[in-house]
Amino acid sequence: MRIALDAMGGDHAPGEIVRGAVLAARRHGADGLHVILVGQEAVLERELQAASDDASELPITVVHAPDVVAMDTHAAHAARRQRQSSVHVGLRLVRDGEADAFLSAGNSGATMATAVLTLRPLPGVDRPAAGAVFPLPSGPTLIVDVGTTADCQPRHLVDFAYLGAAYMEIVHGVQRPRVGLLSNGEEAGKGNRLVQETYPLLAASGLHFVGNVEGRQATAGAADVVVCDGFAGNVVLKVAEGMVTLIFDLIRGAVRSRLHYKLAGLILRPALRRAAQPLDYREHGSAPLLGVRGLVFIAHGRSDATAIASGLRSAHAAAQRGLLYHLTTQLATRPAP
Repeated sequence: MRIALDAMGGDHAPGEIVRGAVLAARRHGADGLHVILVGQEAVLERELQAASDDASELPITVVHAPDVVAMDTHAAHAARRQRQSSVHVGLRLVRDGEADAFLSAGNSGATMATAVLTLRPLPGVDRPAAGAVFPLPSGPTLIVDVGTTADCQPRHLVDFAYLGAAYMEIVHGVQRPRVGLLSNGEEAGKGNRLVQETYPLLAASGLHFVGNVEGRQATAGAADVVVCDGFAGNVVLKVAEGMVTLIFDLIRGAVRSRLHYKLAGLILRPALRRAAQPLDYREHGSAPLLGVRGLVFIAHGRSDATAIASGLRSAHAAAQRGLLYHLTTQLATRPAP
């Protein structure tokens, strides 16, 4: 599986991105992973030599893209004007069948807009959706959408539900995923107008719809897929990230406040690190952009080499398991409008 990697995107590009590619190639090269670094060729060749003495022996190639999309570039400008950027070139590799998936830690808005323009939406899909996986003790839960489409219509949320269910089934092995609709109450009549109009559509969708899910239930394993508009989903994602940081900061401060707490903290440190590991975005690496005619993954802007390697692992697994085919098949099961 050939994964095109935007080597110029992200806060720590290109150095950490290239190191992440080297790390992934060493770990998963034997499983068929081939990384295509997309970016300024001379720069990437230097970074490869700095990252690894045996770079020439790893399953890594470089494709030249002279332009770079800055993190503050407007999405529409990047999609329509910067056609020689690493984002554009990488997505064209997917479109033309020269890569099986694309991963970027750069400007997420530009990646989404360019993916829609270059790859086009899947049949019957009006808007793509980005998903984020929450690693819960009961199993992973996908929140979709987490920022692609802020203003949705009911049919968009139904599409998100089908796409999210297919992703969880193929990538995470969840049989007949439970689909919940994010709302401010469990009852069918709760929620704003969008939620109330979407509820009966999901109930008649043929999916395993379990009804409305409150925010507290979304992080308690009440559903395998939690559907919402991109505005609400992005708020949920950012609040969750902030709460994780807050909790561990509070624990760290409490442990340091007394000598006997510090001693206890030394004993508990391995357990605390183990508890924090599933919540570390670097362990998952990327979020899928669902609904376009190609596999696209978006990594955190702060991604380091570990996060990039994890993102490449996720993209590789999705490509190997035929995610795009299953997304298309799932959408074909939707009832006629």
